[in-house]
Amino acid sequence: MKDIALVLPEIVLLSLAGLILVVDLFVARNQKWFSYACGIGALLWTAVYVYAPAAPLDAVVPSSAFVGLVVVDGVATLLKLAILLSAAVALCYSWTYLRKHQLDNGEYVALVLFGALGMMVIASAASMLTAYLGLELLGLSMYALVALKRGDRTATEAAMKYFVLGALASGLLLFGMSIIYGATGSISLTAISAALGKANSTAVALGLIFIAAGVAFKLGVVPFHMWVPDVYQGAPTAVTLFLGTAPKVAAFALAYRLFGTGLTPAAQDWSVILAVIATLSVVLGNLVAVVQTNVKRMLAYSAVANMGFLLLGFVAGGQTGYAAALFYAIAYAITGLVSFGILVLLSGRGIEFEQIDDLRGLNARSPWYAFLMLLAMFSLAGIPPTIGFWAKLSVIEAIVGAGYTWIAVIAVLASLVGAFYYLRVVRVMYFADPTDAGIALPSRGATTLMSVNALAILVLGALPSSIMALCARVLQSS
Repeated sequence: MKDIALVLPEIVLLSLAGLILVVDLFVARNQKWFSYACGIGALLWTAVYVYAPAAPLDAVVPSSAFVGLVVVDGVATLLKLAILLSAAVALCYSWTYLRKHQLDNGEYVALVLFGALGMMVIASAASMLTAYLGLELLGLSMYALVALKRGDRTATEAAMKYFVLGALASGLLLFGMSIIYGATGSISLTAISAALGKANSTAVALGLIFIAAGVAFKLGVVPFHMWVPDVYQGAPTAVTLFLGTAPKVAAFALAYRLFGTGLTPAAQDWSVILAVIATLSVVLGNLVAVVQTNVKRMLAYSAVANMGFLLLGFVAGGQTGYAAALFYAIAYAITGLVSFGILVLLSGRGIEFEQIDDLRGLNARSPWYAFLMLLAMFSLAGIPPTIGFWAKLSVIEAIVGAGYTWIAVIAVLASLVGAFYYLRVVRVMYFADPTDAGIALPSRGATTLMSVNALAILVLGALPSSIMALCARVLQSS
């Protein structure tokens, strides 16, 4: 019973996802809002199951279940809450867009819930097997979501690219895991950590290369970033919203469980690999984003650069580096919900806000949404007093503290380049003449939620110490 109690949130979410999929068959076409309300309720109800036994988060006693396959600790609990809340907010923003584009079927809700379930499994992974199963559940859900717009050739092409490259990356990751298993004789991350020092160094190094490649693809960083811009652009904007937020938190969970738990004794080897990948991602992501005219592709290359920043926390290593990376993942998810969420809400009447020029004169058409988008762009650029500034600063401090000053200098210079294309969006919104295209008028509820979401960027940026301290405490207690 103890094992069942530890995975009760996952059981609840799985049951509710299956139930919604069946119930939706009996819901009339003009009543599909019911399925979405049930999906949001399922995510929030699961969050209650996650949080209720765990409060306070930094006092969670680590517990394992199912012969060491699953672990529930403070990090897992915080990550699950972030994933569930991000997915719930994404569903709220997506309803109007999907309804106007005739995509408001229960399949979308069920796939989001199954994707969230996969992310929760990754967050609680205590073995390579569990991490891989969670990753595949998330991946399969995302492939289907990207292809949700069946009659759209661009969406179908994006889904095929994502599927083929994702299958290749999964194979690389699984092959690396099999090599580590052969070298250590275990799939348990704790046992691997204990046995790694006595294992064959050549086999371990080879396994690390393949695992790093697989993780790099899932994060969407250089040189495995090719799928990111195509998928972000080709997928329906509501799917891009979900893809660009909660899975980034799960990407941190995957990297933390593998590198921060199981492969810690080999940190000298994998930190070099991650340092090269992270540095190239920060530089290339920001440089290529400068020339983009499609706002979704621009945000895709921005995601490449931001995930590179997240990896720099792992390069720094130790509790300080991991805490900085965790804080960065949460800050990016909050900011991503605003940047992509505004595009979704403004596209709700069938007008796609995909080009940067579509935002021309947004301040004249909707001053409040222009201000909210400004906050998101400032946060992504790392401009104070937003939460994005503190996220970047914490990672840079961790990198400098670990002795990688040259990487910190490159990251800062690349961020200055990145500020150009973020501020270009602000310039277009405030100083360019409005276009003739109309904009959607989001509901009062959606506007209120977006306002709270966006103002959190400012409030948490003005008072960042509480969430930064929480990240540090949950890592220390795990």
